[in-house]
Amino acid sequence: MTAARPNNRRTGVLVSNLGTPDAPTPAALRRYLAEFLSDTRVIEKPRWLWKIILYGIILNIRPRRAAKAYQSVWTENGSPLMHHSTQQANALQQALNDNDSDIIVKLAMRYGNPSIAQGLQELMAEGVGRILVLPLYPQYSATTTASTYDAVFNTVKNTRNVPEIYLLGDYHQHEQYINALANSIREQWDRHGQSEKLMMSFHGLPKSYVTAGDPYQCQCQQTAELLAHKLQLADNQWRCTFQSRFGVEEWLQPYTDKTLEAWAKSGIKSVDVVCPGFSADCLETVEEIGVENRDLFIGAGGESFNYIPCLNERADHIDLLAQIIKSAL
Repeated sequence: MTAARPNNRRTGVLVSNLGTPDAPTPAALRRYLAEFLSDTRVIEKPRWLWKIILYGIILNIRPRRAAKAYQSVWTENGSPLMHHSTQQANALQQALNDNDSDIIVKLAMRYGNPSIAQGLQELMAEGVGRILVLPLYPQYSATTTASTYDAVFNTVKNTRNVPEIYLLGDYHQHEQYINALANSIREQWDRHGQSEKLMMSFHGLPKSYVTAGDPYQCQCQQTAELLAHKLQLADNQWRCTFQSRFGVEEWLQPYTDKTLEAWAKSGIKSVDVVCPGFSADCLETVEEIGVENRDLFIGAGGESFNYIPCLNERADHIDLLAQIIKSAL
């Protein structure tokens, strides 16, 4: 790789999210899932055993099912995650340009395209003197944030002239983050009224990972408590739950789907659901929450299910991300 001479005044910002397949097809899903599920940070099983399961079973079954789900949410701009992530990166570039024209923002995905390697190489080709890596995961987990760090280190380990690299972490307690979430929920309530319950659904994680020391569950709970306090909710008006479990082992509880079903059967007729752990809407929010879990709640006796979108490219969200970067600088 040929890079420009580093300019210590120029700063690169690499904003990263999980990733998305290139197309809503079984072949594209197979490539994406093979990369994602081969990450030892994501699946902590013996490699020999997991390869048999992954290539012998999962990649022969799951891509076709997942492709149908992606097809239901795909737009002319691609997947929801790619669309919103691109908008976020563009808005963040504009926000930072208002103060410093020597900051360059690049978007990267941990899995799929544009890759972290591509983003870093483009920034180094611009001759930046330092790079700030901002994983767009409000809560830290080894499966997401640390995996992003791994990809960064693997990219630069054979680069001769490495710029200064700063790894930014979680922001689960950041005041502007909590305020932005509260603003989005209040706007929903102003438009449609407040439901009986507010569910804060976070992506799940195997319980064994937390037992081994991952701080993710604790940070999710802290975010939920801060948000409930900001909204002045009583304890019986909200709950923190976990979605998207995979496989047969126990994951963090309470489970989102089981909780919604139990609420409906107990007589709860209306719920609002927000996903504070996702910085941008994606398959897990638009389809899993907005369609699958909605149908589950209504089918169990509920009457009103309102999904509150992720912060996406909201101005207060972009202001938060810009502030995180400015503080690091």
